[in-house]
This record gives sequence, structure tokens and C-alpha cells, in this order.
Amino acid sequence: MRYAEKITHSPAARATAAALLALALGLTASPALAAPPTGVATKTPGTHPTATNPTATDTAGTQADGPLARYYNQRLAWGSCRESPDDTVGGDLDKAGVQCADVTVPLDYAAPRGRTITVAISRLKATDTRHRIGAILLNNGGPGGTALESPPYIREAMKEVGSRYDIIGFDPRFVGRSTPLDCGWPVSFTWFSAGAGRAGFDRQVALSKGLAEKCRATNASVLPHVTTRNTARDMDVIRGVLGERKISYLGYSYGTYLGTVYTQMFPGRYDRMVLDGAVAPGDYGPRLLKGTVGENERALAAWAAWAADRHAAYGLGRTRAAVLATIDRVMARAARAPLTIGTAPEVFRVDDTHIPMFLFMGTADDTDRSRASLAEQVSVLAEAAKGRPATPSPEFKEMLRFALSGADSPTGSAQMAIICGDVPAQRDPELYWRDIERTRAAHPLFGPLTENIGPCAFWNAPRENPTRVRHDAPALIVAATGDPRTTYRSSVTLHDQLPSSRLLTLKGANRHAVYGEYGNACVDTKVNRYLATGRLPGKDEVCVK
Repeated sequence: MRYAEKITHSPAARATAAALLALALGLTASPALAAPPTGVATKTPGTHPTATNPTATDTAGTQADGPLARYYNQRLAWGSCRESPDDTVGGDLDKAGVQCADVTVPLDYAAPRGRTITVAISRLKATDTRHRIGAILLNNGGPGGTALESPPYIREAMKEVGSRYDIIGFDPRFVGRSTPLDCGWPVSFTWFSAGAGRAGFDRQVALSKGLAEKCRATNASVLPHVTTRNTARDMDVIRGVLGERKISYLGYSYGTYLGTVYTQMFPGRYDRMVLDGAVAPGDYGPRLLKGTVGENERALAAWAAWAADRHAAYGLGRTRAAVLATIDRVMARAARAPLTIGTAPEVFRVDDTHIPMFLFMGTADDTDRSRASLAEQVSVLAEAAKGRPATPSPEFKEMLRFALSGADSPTGSAQMAIICGDVPAQRDPELYWRDIERTRAAHPLFGPLTENIGPCAFWNAPRENPTRVRHDAPALIVAATGDPRTTYRSSVTLHDQLPSSRLLTLKGANRHAVYGEYGNACVDTKVNRYLATGRLPGKDEVCVK
């Protein structure tokens, strides 16, 4: 997972989209999983071994009749989505005819009579009831992204077929309006670079260790249950509560991994499945950014050429090489001493461990609007590097606040808990340092970012084994060839692991997340045809930018 961002559909969410980055998975495509790691037991399809219940079934029928019956058979209290007078997102949903409810699920599925939590969901009901297809569940990635706000925007993307579905948004466990998780962190985001030397890396080690310890101190009883497999179990409870024998699914970025996990845990419980910006399960783990250097360097170079054509507006250089040289100068200056951005009362200190992350965030979209936003940010950094007053735009200020303060600690806490919850991380800091040093010469900007240590190195090991692909699944996988987050290689790997799937490729786009977001009529039409008919294309298909 390299870093993919959450898809944000509502206007309110888009206002802070740059800050609520969300690293999605995506990353490099690692080879398909082969044998399990030494000492890790394999799982029988349809079971999820746990410490207390090694054979608990994941089939919905037996769950509904057993200790989980009270969850599957609960009655929801559908009502207004607006939680307070200033809740603009909830107000917009109410105006669009969306209703909201809370679904009760067990914290620990191996102990269903124990503590419970809630998962917030929303529903935009089908209007063409005569031709109703069913319910479609949404996940916008992150991990840690919300989707409660998304049904109206997905219905718009679905065009005519949207009226035939109940469109269901949900905030995964410990995200958004669901039962919250907050470790009380001093930062809201943890994906920083090691910087130019050992001192920066040592600061990152200390930060990562401190963040992990703070989470254990505040949420030790909860963290073992913040996993993708448990979110997939929650999804099946949602399916049961909605009265659906099967549920369709649209997942972006991390949501593609979640969707794949669901197909493996609950075969036969899903209908139409669209996975956009896919990550193969073997590519998901704590080092989510590892392996995306090439895609991001190419995306950054393409942005630099764009910015060079607009030197009069941004003053970054008249050629691609000159723009990249400006970035190099900014990095060198920030390595000597932090840059000062903003004015009192809100002043930010930005150094060489922060800047690669801002550049990385800015390469996920090759539209003019996104490229202009990155150009404005680099212009501010360049002014600060010259010792001049540097005033960030409201969007950049929100990003700085999110990354460098604890203003949104719950978002960062939940995201990291999800990332650390599935696959054990390598724990030796020296291993990360060696990887950084090996890549620094060829990739001085992004190498120390994508190879850097994070809190997962100090997290407790997961209680369950990672999900492996054992069942075929007829999904439609959507991927852009230049995706800098969930790389195209990872989509191809997942396609190979699911022989009945079809791969819909968008050629020539450096873009993460395509359907309904990028404005490519070819992609949108083909996805909607599948959602309308339930029939996958006879072969893989290609669209062009």
C-alpha cells in the first residue's frame, strides 16, 4: 500500500481532501503469495483461526443461527444523518434522501457476547424498485477513509443504473462516525521521510516508537481487533441486517483489498464487485509505500513538465529539469534548518523529513486542478527556502495542520491501527536504515520516504494470519497504468490471482482511482454496464486517457 489517498465524494470532504490523505495501499506489486511464512499455520477456506476460537465459521448462515445471531438479526433505527445544527455533511445527506443508522457488531468476533461497538452506515434507497438489483456497499480507501457521505455521489456516477440499487455507505470500525479510536497523538499523520541523514532517521524512530507506545497506553484492549478481517466480518453483518442474500461492492484503493478479503472469507455472499486502484493481498502490509518509487518519480517528472509550461504563474523553472532543480534546492535548504511557513498565530516548521511526503501526496492525480495545487505548495516552499515570507493557501494550511499537529489524531490513530493490524512488521530499525541507504543514491527524494520506518515496527503482532487468496472471484478490476499509489503491477497481480476477474485498464493516466472520479467516459460506461447486467466483459478491456 503505498500511499493511496481516500476518495472524498462530498463537497465538505473535498475541502480537506488534501489533508485527509490516507495512504492507501497500494503500492508495488509484490509476487503473489506462495507458501505461508515459517511458523504460520495455513487456514482452511471458510474459517478464521483466533486465539480463543480456532474454527469459528465465516459463513453467514451458521453465524445467523449461532452466537452471532443477535447481530445479524438486529433491527436498525433508520433516521436523519444530521448529528448537530452545524453538521453540513449530515444535512446534505438528509437533503439527498439518505438515511443513517448504527449497526452493532462485536469488538471481538471470537467473543461475541463481550464488548460491542457500532458501525455507522447510510442508505440511499433504490427508486426503480421494479428493476431493483440489490444493495451495493461502498469503501473509499484510506485505510481509515469514510464512505457514509458517498451514496449521492456514487448514484450520480452510476447514472441510470444507480436508481436500481440501494447504495450503502459505511464508516469502518473506529473510523468517522463509528465507534472512535484516538491515541492522543501529537501528529495526525505518520508517513514522513528519513531525511538526508542519520539524524533525521533517528528522529523518525523515536517518533514511531512513541506513537506506538501511546496507542498501547490508551487503547490496548481495542487495537488487536482493528483489522481488515474484522471489517470484512462487519460488512457481512451489514449484509445480513439489510436482508440481502448477496451484496455488491465498490471499493477504491485500500477498499479493493478489503473487498478481496471479503470474497475470501465469505465466498458466495457477494454479487457484483468493482475494485478500483487495486492492491493484491500479498502487497498489503506495514511498509505500504515500498516499491512505488518509480511511479512517483515519473508522476513528479510529468508534473514538473506541466509546471515548467506555467513558469509565469509559479516561477519554479522554465524546463522540467529546472523545476526539479528547484525542489532539490528546497530540500537542501530544509535539511540545514526547518523552513518557516505561515504567520502567527499559526506557524509551521517544515524540514526535509516532511517535504517528500507533500510531494508524494501531490502526485496521485494528473488533472490540472491537482497539479496547480501542488505547484502552489512548491512555490510556497521555495519562497520559504529563500528566507522570504511564505503564506500557504487554505488547502495547504489544512494539510500542514493535519500532518504536523494532533488536530485530527483520531484519523491518524485509526489509519495506523488498520495498517498495523493485518501483517507483522519488521522490527529492527537497522533493517529500515540499510534499505534507505541502498536506495538513496538512485532515489534521493522518495527513497528515504518509501523505505522509512513507522509505528508498525513497534506494534504488537497481529493475532490472525494474513488473508491469502484461495477462492476465485469474478470481479471487475479498474486500474490506471501510471497509478502512483496502488501500482498497475498490483492490479495485474490481483487479476492473475482471480482468474475469473477482468482487468479494465486506463492507459496514459498518472491517476489513483478512476471510476466516477476522473471523468473518463470509457471507464465509467464499462463499469456501469457491468453493474447493470452483472456480466463481466468477455476479455480484459482498455480505455485511453
